[in-house]
Amino acid sequence: MLDSAGPAPAKNSLLSSEADSQRTLYPYVTGTSVVGIKYKDGILIAADMGGSYGSTIRYKSVERIKPVGKHSLIGASGEISDFQEILRYLDELVLSDNMWDDGNSLGPKEVHNYLTRVMYNRRNKFNPLWNSLVLGGVKNGQKYLGMVSMIGVHYEDNHVATGFGNHLARPILRDEWHENLTFEDGVKLLEKCMRVLLYRDTSAVNKLQIAKITEEGVTISQPYALKTNWNFSAFKNPTVGAEGSW
Repeated sequence: MLDSAGPAPAKNSLLSSEADSQRTLYPYVTGTSVVGIKYKDGILIAADMGGSYGSTIRYKSVERIKPVGKHSLIGASGEISDFQEILRYLDELVLSDNMWDDGNSLGPKEVHNYLTRVMYNRRNKFNPLWNSLVLGGVKNGQKYLGMVSMIGVHYEDNHVATGFGNHLARPILRDEWHENLTFEDGVKLLEKCMRVLLYRDTSAVNKLQIAKITEEGVTISQPYALKTNWNFSAFKNPTVGAEGSW
């Protein structure tokens, strides 16, 4: 007979490994579109502050734009907890770079390349980070703006967007963006894009931040709301003239 104080039976190693596994199997709390543009003196990035729990906009004060080191800004759509994990990676990267103490610091292009490798690596492990990222910055007078998706697809451009912004904001940017945009004009252009996204994207909220980065440093605005108009006839009667509608 076994002693009641004897060693406990070993756990099934397969069950144990599954119980210990911590990963995002699918998104829980997510943020929607991020839009970024180059302007005359640097980079502007805009994102609203909504955090959706499924189809419910549960949180309205989620900051999705953060500085990275001395020269870069990052904005993220997708799973908020995965974005926090990415920020932890970036903190470790910047700390490791600073410890060299060689007078150099990581620029936006290096950070963007690092993020493409991280996202692609996690995708290959079938454990992706459920985010699309916008990375912009200025170093030595050179402006840089790029994005990377959750599977590592990446590109650099004069204006980028994630989520619905790819479909609703970038057509506006293709028509109205130019390389000599002033700061004021750049903010107005981003506000126009964010207003369209607010009207058309059910996950968007009317509380946003716009961040600026130049050679002088990073400035992230306080949250504010856009002026909107919901009296358009298409909003009042969305199904008028539509065949087979309810």
